Amino acid sequence: MKRVAFLCAGGVMLLLGVIGIVTPLLPTVPFLIVAAWCFGRSSPRLEAWMLNHPRFGPSLRRWREQGAIPRRAKWMAVTGMTIGYAVFWTQARPGWMLATAVAIIMLGSASYVVSRPEPAAADQ
Repeated sequence: MKRVAFLCAGGVMLLLGVIGIVTPLLPTVPFLIVAAWCFGRSSPRLEAWMLNHPRFGPSLRRWREQGAIPRRAKWMAVTGMTIGYAVFWTQARPGWMLATAVAIIMLGSASYVVSRPEPAAADQ
């Protein structure tokens, strides 16, 4: 039962990651990282497929081996968070408590992304 749950969760995360490829402001790689983790606990074949995928495999392997995020990806992630917050602020017109809570979450997320090491020069 646990294996089926991980397999389903991996499928949902993979789907969200694929949607993120074509949807602005929806991240791709974090969903793929979670999908690979779920598949690692449910389907070694799907995990291997993801890790060896020509497009996504290198990023997933760098994350697993080094916890690394390339500088360009960091820049894109922080820019996306900034744009996302600006859209939230202007379109939702939140109260100060909600705006502050979302800002704290976004700043925490951005800080985490920026604090990750960059891949070794040969891996970029």
